[in-house]
Amino acid sequence: MNYVNPTKLQAAILDWAGTVVDFGSIAPTQIFVEAFAEFDVQVSIEEARGPMGMGKWDHIRTLCDQPSVAERYRQVFGRTPTDDDVTAIYHRFMPLQIKKIAEHSALIPGALDTIANLRQQGIKIGSCSGYPKQVMDKVVELAATNGYVADHVVATDEVPNGRPWPAQALANVIALGIDDVAACLKIDDTVPGILEGRRAGMWTVALICSGNALGLDYEGYRALSSDQLASERKRIHALFEGSRPHYMIDTITDLPEVIADINKRLANGEMPQAN
Repeated sequence: MNYVNPTKLQAAILDWAGTVVDFGSIAPTQIFVEAFAEFDVQVSIEEARGPMGMGKWDHIRTLCDQPSVAERYRQVFGRTPTDDDVTAIYHRFMPLQIKKIAEHSALIPGALDTIANLRQQGIKIGSCSGYPKQVMDKVVELAATNGYVADHVVATDEVPNGRPWPAQALANVIALGIDDVAACLKIDDTVPGILEGRRAGMWTVALICSGNALGLDYEGYRALSSDQLASERKRIHALFEGSRPHYMIDTITDLPEVIADINKRLANGEMPQAN
């Protein structure tokens, strides 16, 4: 038996907030600010956005490890945050998050048509998120009322390690019955999500305008001037550069052209791990 390269994509593994729902990835961000504030520790929106894409406990741990945040915590509690302190913040974060996602559950414009296009090409739709299952179940429920149902969903606490580890992406490969990771495409709006796809051996697409990196809702995005948008694209491209996405596009609506290009590259014998 000999190895044969795949010649076309079989699956797209989609992130949720900032990719398919919640333009600007608004729902997760403000809650980190509010959860820390309940412990009298101030965290800015910009700081909260930094580790976005990681599992939420890991996200809070990463924030607490930042020297400036750790010092603010020490000023309140007389010590830097322990894992038990992180867990306490996480437990306060969870109910706030579940409440907030209902306010930001709208599908990203054009997402349904794009996903329908992929399915017409025989591409299966996997999904994963930095949300834990308790939150993810609510996100999935709300998305279904708007017409979106993924073929498989993996929450961050359903695997031993969430992003940037590859476990969630690979769990989708197994569940969807995909025979080669090189026939998979990971789409995400965060650096940890792109690293996840890279480490899983998949093609990767970073979303520039619809997610956490730009951090604007759809109306705010549409209100940007052409010069402002060009400047933001340049900044965000630099942000993603180190994670080495194969493609960078504005929103999920630009995905069909990427699919066509990847299929050409696969047919020519190119593999994602070599690029």
